[in-house]
Amino acid sequence: MANHTPKKKRVPVHGVLLLDKPAGLSSNDALGKAKWLLNAAKAGHTGTLDPFATGLLPLCFGEATKFAQDLLDADKTYETVVHLGVTTSTGDTEGEVTGTHTVDATREQIEAVLQRFRGAIEQVPPMHSALKRDGKPLYEYARAGITLEREARQVVIHLLEVLDYEAPFLRLRVCCSKGTYIRVLGEDIGAALGCGAHLKLLRRTAVGDLRLEDALTLEQLAATDDRQRPALLAPVDALLQSFPQVRLTAELAARFLHGQRLALGKEAVEFPPQQGRVRVYRDADGALLGTGLLQEYGILAPERLIAAAPVSS
Repeated sequence: MANHTPKKKRVPVHGVLLLDKPAGLSSNDALGKAKWLLNAAKAGHTGTLDPFATGLLPLCFGEATKFAQDLLDADKTYETVVHLGVTTSTGDTEGEVTGTHTVDATREQIEAVLQRFRGAIEQVPPMHSALKRDGKPLYEYARAGITLEREARQVVIHLLEVLDYEAPFLRLRVCCSKGTYIRVLGEDIGAALGCGAHLKLLRRTAVGDLRLEDALTLEQLAATDDRQRPALLAPVDALLQSFPQVRLTAELAARFLHGQRLALGKEAVEFPPQQGRVRVYRDADGALLGTGLLQEYGILAPERLIAAAPVSS
């Protein structure tokens, strides 16, 4: 009889892996490799990067998956190289060339055109995207040669600056709201210049408060002893740094973890004056308890709780 190696039992791993995703790998494939290397029981990503794109891909494990939506909603920063004068079927290097044009745009003309794309703009999502129509991703229709009407959506370009220009290559830094397609931005800039364009390179450098310089590669993760790999993860609250914090006494913390609404008053150790979403800690040991909504009159309503947090200290 053939010997079968038993599968390793997945273990609970909690935290955020800041991954520098390589080109040629889908976000789901990158997640799968990281999950296997960490032998993690539960994992998810915080929004996809196109296979041809590289850069920061925060991966959530265990309790951190509860807060992945907060990064989906966060602003993103990219560096991109727009190849002016060449259009492709996908808006990037993965598509077939559909047209070529002479590029004679000056730096001044480019700066004038870019001004049109700063602030709130309308953007039509590309056919080569994961947006769904009738339960099927748009890219499946595109691969079948079908083009569907898509409604324009409002996105916000907070920052759009030229890093370098040597025709036909235009290097840009873009900070934008969720839902922005940099491929479409590159195509629209090329169209406005009258020469067309596609993305030659796309690298994400920031997601919310998280930065690429703190990320590591799959090779670095694999080269680390498997017992030390969980220590490479950022804590769960790395996803929540934009929220003000509330610190609770042991008694209030226990009630919060049982899902009770709390009237903080003077009993809380610390809470901000403004209403809104907050991250909640137990003061005695600094343990993250979850997130809550701070309402009128100092009422704290539990939102998402950390199951791994002990109820009592």
